[in-house]
Amino acid sequence: MPALEALACLACWGSQRGDSLALDDGFDELTFSQLADRVAGLARNVEKLPDVVGLLVPGGASFVIADLALSFAGKTFVPLPPFFSAQQLAHIARDSGMGAVLTTPGWRDKAEKFALPVHDITPAVAKLDISKAKAGGRIIYTSGSTGAPKGVRLGTAQLNASAQGLLAASGGNAQDRYLSVLPQALLLEQVAGIHVPLLAGAPVFMATGVAQAAAMGDPIPLAARAKHVQPTVTVLVPELLRAWVAGLTITKSTAPSSLRFVAVGGAPVPQALCRAAMAHGIPVHEGYGLSECCSVVSVNRPGQSAVGTAGKPLQGVKVTIENGEIVVEGPTVMAGYLNGPEGTGRFATGDLGSFDADGNLIVHGRKDNLIVLSSGRNINPEWIEGMILADPLIARAVVVGHGQSHPTAVLTPSSFGRDWFATASRDDIERRLAGLTADAPDYAQPSQALVVGEGELVEKGLLTGNGRVRRQAIESMVLS
Repeated sequence: MPALEALACLACWGSQRGDSLALDDGFDELTFSQLADRVAGLARNVEKLPDVVGLLVPGGASFVIADLALSFAGKTFVPLPPFFSAQQLAHIARDSGMGAVLTTPGWRDKAEKFALPVHDITPAVAKLDISKAKAGGRIIYTSGSTGAPKGVRLGTAQLNASAQGLLAASGGNAQDRYLSVLPQALLLEQVAGIHVPLLAGAPVFMATGVAQAAAMGDPIPLAARAKHVQPTVTVLVPELLRAWVAGLTITKSTAPSSLRFVAVGGAPVPQALCRAAMAHGIPVHEGYGLSECCSVVSVNRPGQSAVGTAGKPLQGVKVTIENGEIVVEGPTVMAGYLNGPEGTGRFATGDLGSFDADGNLIVHGRKDNLIVLSSGRNINPEWIEGMILADPLIARAVVVGHGQSHPTAVLTPSSFGRDWFATASRDDIERRLAGLTADAPDYAQPSQALVVGEGELVEKGLLTGNGRVRRQAIESMVLS
């Protein structure tokens, strides 16, 4: 197994461009040589830890250093996402067989709850000798729709292929300035926000707390951090793209002209949102991926963005459509689920899709989310939800109605829409819904709307640990 190519690049940049900025997390600034020394120092300190190590940190430079150091030392590293529930984290600790937890001093009390040996990430330096780098792997837990996350096994071969593929697709280079917004416990941000910039020799600027502020209804910090950093590249989920557009709208400003590539994925991206973002100067490039395929399967290329598609597959990745389902083959496909059979290099995603005339992938939604009405008509709920989510007053939309004559839309107001929904009548809401879905066939337009606040979704157990909706539970609530 090869070592992580990002480590070899770090050693190279540390030698050739040691004084150039590598990382700014808003608290610490590290040059390439300083980052290389810190990685080597921590790698030396973790050598004697068990083979499987959990990582519980809020993010920032500590996460980057730990990611690279654990890989260098040949450990299997298991991110413990702070946004997972305590029950889910306890399951991960048991299921992965981790023998220790790596954390920061400020989070030691949280790490000690796993009843495992806890080791702090403290500043230590050493010489990064790339010839001694080992092939560490990682286990990424996906929340799915149940309370017990599944462990996806990934090695350096998958990580290298994914990072190299994304580097080529995005046109990454040393002149880039990457804005890191997503939580680093997400595989997508590990690949896009740590490994790809290191391959390119580009600095990373972290937007600490911005995602949390956006989730709480304050979009201004994201727009402000982007204005300060003047980034060229970033990767977002639709929720953060919506917050950025809102922040720019409120401040009557446009995105930095330095931007050349903003990848958006992780969930369907409403076409109206893409167009609104582009109107504000955000060069949106939709993508598609999943942890089982090392995060990114396809993405639109710079200057070739086709709105409504996920672009073309990464180099070396083969995507086919079999009975309507997206199937992925190639070097980025996982080694298998933990405690499951070995992977075959081929993964049936469970997502429905097709290709347009130019070879761009179009994702229609989850195979198991398909709604079959009493009339026999089929509806991909994500299609209708995307229309509804073009409205900035709506934060969530879930369309259900399996076996019913017409679908029902369950709506959660955004921070901007709470006042409107608080005074709107049922007719007001249903007229608004009809306007949003007017381009859909009559049978696919929701006949009624149910408004459920975020707090009520949590109280009724309608969300997974990382905030995704439980569709079956919501459908049961609607039917009852």
